[in-house]
Amino acid sequence: MNATRYGAFNALVDIIAAPAKAFDEIRAHPRWLWWPLAITVALAVGAFAFYFTWVDFDWLIEDVVRTSVPPGGDPATAEAIRSFMSPGVQIASTAVGIVLFTLVVYAVQSVYLHLVNKVAGDPSLRFGQWFAFSAWTAFPTVFQSLAMLVVIFMASSNQLGQYELNPLSFQSLFMHAEPGTSWATWGSSLSLVTLWVIGLMIYGFSRWTGSSLPKSALVVATPWVLVYGIWAAVIA
Repeated sequence: MNATRYGAFNALVDIIAAPAKAFDEIRAHPRWLWWPLAITVALAVGAFAFYFTWVDFDWLIEDVVRTSVPPGGDPATAEAIRSFMSPGVQIASTAVGIVLFTLVVYAVQSVYLHLVNKVAGDPSLRFGQWFAFSAWTAFPTVFQSLAMLVVIFMASSNQLGQYELNPLSFQSLFMHAEPGTSWATWGSSLSLVTLWVIGLMIYGFSRWTGSSLPKSALVVATPWVLVYGIWAAVIA
């Protein structure tokens, strides 16, 4: 009897439940990257699109003005925000932002991993494989989008700020900084899912290159520590 054929759908399950098997297959099938990439982006865009059509938009505009323009601030800035914001504009700009941000982050990350691997890893690995690696290791971010939808469905009213949408963020769980402040933005950009993605990248890098887990952790975590460390230092 022939063994069941392993495909991209199996990898989508295994990257969460059994990443060792998934990483082995992903390395051999880099073109599967379109599955996690499309699902991740589509779910994120869909969650925000639903939010912008669900939220009390007049209230949202004033909430954005309140958190963006300090008391006694320039009235022209507040009016510019009010004139710019509409559900259609927010959905379109958010969708474009998510797509561009995702592709740029994956590309930069792939270049970094590819160059590091060339120096001290498996030289047979190509850039395309590292781009697929970036797409697959980011797949757990779908749970962030799902958590956002859960928050919306469980909200007591449709007056819910964007800063309240991610219950897994450091801002929601630990920091509770004033919305609109630099620390709130910093904390909102980090979440438990971020730690999951970093851990998955460390394990995947080790499996692909044969590096030890401590060495892989140093390679993978260094850019994250530098970016968020420098960002925090600037805020402080």
